[in-house]
Amino acid sequence: MWKEFKEFALKGNVLDLAVGVIIGGAFGVIVKSLVDDIIMPLVGIIIGGINVSDLAIKVGEATLKYGLFLQSIINFLIIAFSIFMFLKVANTLMRKRGQEAEVVEAVEETKTEQYLKEIAELLAEKKA
Repeated sequence: MWKEFKEFALKGNVLDLAVGVIIGGAFGVIVKSLVDDIIMPLVGIIIGGINVSDLAIKVGEATLKYGLFLQSIINFLIIAFSIFMFLKVANTLMRKRGQEAEVVEAVEETKTEQYLKEIAELLAEKKA
C-alpha cells in the first residue's frame, strides 16, 4: 500500500498540480495586494475619496458590507484577466514553437528526399 501511495504521490501530474496550486496562491496574494494597495486607492480618488471596502448598509442589527464584496469581485476579475493574458501569451509562444518544428521537419524531409534521389541516380548510372 505504501508503494502504491508513493507512486501516486510522485506522479508528474500530482506534482504539477501541487506546484500550480502553490504558485496560484502566491499569484493571488500578489494580485490582491495590487488591487488593495494600488488600484482601489486610485478608484477611491476617482470616485471622490470613497474607500470601496468600507461601503456598507445597516439593516436593523445587521451590517451588509457590500463594499468588501465589490472588492472581492474586482480582485477576481483582475486575477482572471491576468491568468487569461498569461495563458494567451504562453499559447502563442507554444504555437510558434510548433510551427517552427513543422518547418524544420518539412525542410529535413525535403533534404532526405533529395539525397535519396541522388543515390538512386548514382546507382542507376553504375548499372548502365
